[in-house]
Amino acid sequence: MQSTAAAITMVRDDAFFLKAWLRHYGTMLGRENCYIVNHGRGEEIARLAKGCNIIGIPGDPHKNFDMKRWRLLNGIVSGLRSYYDHVIVGDVDELVVIDPAAGMSLLDFLRDAPIRRVLTPVGLEVIHRIDLEPDPITDTILGPRRHVRLAPHYSKPCVVSLGTKIARGGHFTQASKLFTPDPLYLFHLKFCDFPNYVETMNQRNAVTTEIGGTVKEVAIGRHWFAEARGEDRAVFDAFADLKMQDGFDLGWLRDAMHATFRPRGDTGFFQFDRPDYDLQYFLPERFSGLF
Repeated sequence: MQSTAAAITMVRDDAFFLKAWLRHYGTMLGRENCYIVNHGRGEEIARLAKGCNIIGIPGDPHKNFDMKRWRLLNGIVSGLRSYYDHVIVGDVDELVVIDPAAGMSLLDFLRDAPIRRVLTPVGLEVIHRIDLEPDPITDTILGPRRHVRLAPHYSKPCVVSLGTKIARGGHFTQASKLFTPDPLYLFHLKFCDFPNYVETMNQRNAVTTEIGGTVKEVAIGRHWFAEARGEDRAVFDAFADLKMQDGFDLGWLRDAMHATFRPRGDTGFFQFDRPDYDLQYFLPERFSGLF
C-alpha cells in the first residue's frame, strides 16, 4: 500500500468528469488513496466512487459556497499530509499529468520528488474543436480530443507537501517559492466536449438560480451564472481562431511564471502573471489515452 500520494476533490452531480478523475487517479494511486467529498450525497457519485474514501456533506443551497468549499479542502489536505508525502487537490475537472516523454508515471515522479514544497503544473485547457473532432468521447478524452489552449489561470499550486494555506479556487498558496517541474501539466476539462458542456452549464445555472443572490453574495465562480454564459456554440466555434503553434515546448511559459512570481499584495499569498494567450497547441500522440 503506497503512502506517496493521495488525491482529493469535491463533486456534485458531475459524473462525466468524475469518471475521468477516477480513471486517472484511481488507477494510478489506488482508489484507497482517493478522497471524494460528495456534495449532496449523490447516489450516482457514491456508486461511481466505490472503493474510494467518500465524505458525504449536505447539499442544501447556500451562499459563500466557494469559501466554505476551500475551507473544508484546506482542512482535509492539512490532515492528509500527516499520512502522505504529497496531496493532489483540485476540482473534479482538473487532472495533474506527467508528460509520457518523462518515461515514468506521476506516482513514480512523486516518489522521487522532494517534499516540503508546492508543485505548480502548467495549465492547459482541453478544447473540443467541433470543426475538426466529430468523434464522441467514449473511454478516454485524450485521443478524440487533441487540442489544448494555454490556460495560466489553471496553472495551480495543487501538489502539496508543505504546510500552507490554499486560497479560494485553488489559484494561490502561501508558499513563498515556485516549483514548476518541466514534465508536469494540469489539464482542465471544462471545454473538452461540447454536448457535456451544455449539460453541465444547464446544471450549474440551475444551482445558482436556486441559491439566489449576486456573484459576490454567493461567492461562487461567475461562470456558474446564466448571464455570464454566452451562446454555447459560439464559445466553441471561437476555438478555431486561436493561433496554432508548432511543437510542444512550453519552457518559455514556465520562465514567464518564475519571472513574475511575487507576493499577492498583503494577503500572505503569492502569484505570477496570468495573461490571456491567444494560442493553441496540438498534443503529441504520446498523450493519447492518458485519461
